[in-house]
Amino acid sequence: MARHRDPLLWRGLAAAGFPGARVRWLELPGSFRRYVFPLLVLGVLLLVFLPLRNPDPGFLITCAIAYALWVMPRVPRKIVLPLVVVALAFLYPLYVDKLYALPVLETFPAMTTMVPVAIFMVMALGLNMVVGYAGLLDLGYVVFYAIGAYVAAWFASPIFAGATSNFGAAGVAPGFPGIHISIWILILAAGIITAVFGVIIGLPTLRLRGDYLAIVTLGFGEILPQVARNGENVFGFNLTNGPRGITPIDSPGFGGWSFLSEAGTYLNPTTFFYWGGLVLVAITIFSSWRLRDSRLGRAWIAIREDETAAAAMGVPLMRTKTWSYAAGAFFGGLAGCWFAAYKTGVFPDDFYFQISIFVLCMVILGGMGNIWGVLLGAAFLTYLDIEGLGNIGAWVNDNVGTNIDIPQIKFGIYGLIILAVMLFRPQGLLPEARRKAEFEDALHGDELSEPKVAGERS
Repeated sequence: MARHRDPLLWRGLAAAGFPGARVRWLELPGSFRRYVFPLLVLGVLLLVFLPLRNPDPGFLITCAIAYALWVMPRVPRKIVLPLVVVALAFLYPLYVDKLYALPVLETFPAMTTMVPVAIFMVMALGLNMVVGYAGLLDLGYVVFYAIGAYVAAWFASPIFAGATSNFGAAGVAPGFPGIHISIWILILAAGIITAVFGVIIGLPTLRLRGDYLAIVTLGFGEILPQVARNGENVFGFNLTNGPRGITPIDSPGFGGWSFLSEAGTYLNPTTFFYWGGLVLVAITIFSSWRLRDSRLGRAWIAIREDETAAAAMGVPLMRTKTWSYAAGAFFGGLAGCWFAAYKTGVFPDDFYFQISIFVLCMVILGGMGNIWGVLLGAAFLTYLDIEGLGNIGAWVNDNVGTNIDIPQIKFGIYGLIILAVMLFRPQGLLPEARRKAEFEDALHGDELSEPKVAGERS
C-alpha cells in the first residue's frame, strides 16, 4: 500500500530542524489558518519591503485581491480565479509599467517578450497532445511550426511576384505583386495543412515505438532546415528564397486597417499581436481540454499507459496515434503562422532543431499531460530565454565582478534545470493527477521499501 508523501514545504521544515511543524500547524484553529495567518504574513512583507520603495496604490490593490482569492471558499474560487487570470493577462499591456513599483522585483516581461510567450504556449500545448496525452516522443515538432510559418509566407507576401491577387489582406494596395490572403484565413489554413503533413509523416513513422520513433522524428527535424536553406529552386519554383528568407509578410487587420497602422503608447502592433496570441492560447486550451476528456483522448491516454493492453482492448493503434500527431501538428501550424505574421518575415534559421527540444523541455518542466503545467513551463522557459538569462547575467556580473555571457550557455542551463526536475520533481511542476499518483506509487508503493512489522511474514 502506498504511503502519503508530505508536501515539499513540510519536508523542508523537517530537514531544517522543525519536524513537528506540520502537526502544530494542523492544531491551530481553522479560522486562524485561513484568515488571520495569511494577513499576518502579508503585513510582515509590507512592513519589510515597502520602505525600500515608494508605496504604489496598484501594489496594495493587488495584495488585497490576492488575499480575497485566498480566503474565498473553494467552489467560487474555482470560477473566480480563472476569470481573474484571464483579465490580468488581457490587461497586462495596460499595467505592466506599474509593476515596476513592486518591492524587490525590478523586472517584468516586456510586451516584446509576451508575444513569443503566447506563441510558445500554443506550441507546447500542441506537443503535449503528442507527448503528454499519447506518450509519443516527437523530437521533430519544429517541422510543423515551420510549415505553418511558410504557409503565411507563401500566401501573404510578394514571394510569388508573377501572381497578383488579394483576398481580404489588410493594408495591401490593389495590384501589389504576390498572393495576399488575409492572415485570419491563413491561420486556419496553416493548421489544416500542417495537420495533413502530420498525417503524411505519421503514417510511416508511428508504426515504430520508443527510441526508434524518437530517432525518426529527430531526422525530420534535421532535414527541414536544410530544405529551407536550399529551397530557392524546387522544380523551378522559389519556395523559401534560401537563407535570405521571405519578407515582408502581411500584417493581420480588418479592411484597410492593419496592426502595423497603430503606434500609440498602449495600442500598438505588439499589443495587438499579444492579444491575438492570447486568443490562440484560449482556443488551444479549450481544444486540449475537450480532446483530453473525449473518447479519443481517453484512447490516447490508454496508449500512453500501456500500448499492448490498449490494443488488446480494441483501441486502433495506428489511427489513434495518427490523430494525436495530426492534432499536435495543427496547433504547431497555428503558432508558426502567427509567428511569421508577428515577425513579418520567415527565415530558415528560425526553425533549427533546438526549438523542438526547447518546447519538449517546456512540457516536461511543467508536467506532461497537465494543461496548466505546460503553460507554466512555456511561460517560464520563454521568458528565461528572451529576457531572464540576460537579466540574471547582468546582475551577476555587476554584483560579483565576473564577465560571463550567460545567454551563450543557455542550453546547458536548460539541461541543468531539466536534470534538477528529473531528480527532485520527476512528475513536473504541476503534474497531471494520474501521473502524480503513478510517481507516488513508484516511489513509495514498493512493499520491499516498507518497514516490516515484528512477527510479519515475508
